[in-house]
Amino acid sequence: MEQDKNMKDAVSSFVESLEEEQREDKLIENSLKKETVALDENISGMETIAKKLKKLIRLICLGEDVSISTDIKESKFSIQGGDLSVAIGRNGRNIAALEYIINLIGKRKKILDYRVTIDIKDYRKNRINKIKKIAMEMADKAIKEGRKIALKPMCAYERKVIHDALAKFKKVTTKSMHEEPDRRIIIYPAREAK
Repeated sequence: MEQDKNMKDAVSSFVESLEEEQREDKLIENSLKKETVALDENISGMETIAKKLKKLIRLICLGEDVSISTDIKESKFSIQGGDLSVAIGRNGRNIAALEYIINLIGKRKKILDYRVTIDIKDYRKNRINKIKKIAMEMADKAIKEGRKIALKPMCAYERKVIHDALAKFKKVTTKSMHEEPDRRIIIYPAREAK
């Protein structure tokens, strides 16, 4: 009987010490879990967002097969699949909307604390190359004709691509003019900008 009483006291003492460690958040399991979460936070966050994004695109594109590759360093999702034109939208507007929604989910659910970008079937990559090409052609035209050239209205992301691409040229300068949604870039020959 005395042995049973000693055993109960020992178990009870042990349980009390565990409860005290738990209250003070000093359990070994908790510290190991925190280290693992800290190391894998970006990876698991990107994976969680990738799953939500895949589900969302499948709903938008009526069950199309979708594969998503994740670039953690660039915080980018590249999406491939069948007919994803609805997810791309006219002039990439639906991609921008998806990106906004995904970033909102990541922020509100505290999954990610940084912005991610989305590209569907290399639309953005091809669009950037096309925009850079147009920017170079219009810069040459502005220099040859000696006058300013106004480009069509573009979203902020596309305007930034043009500003960055033409910043290397000393013979032209660029300025964004007007208000959204009519905000556009004006390319000036260097002598006219002064």
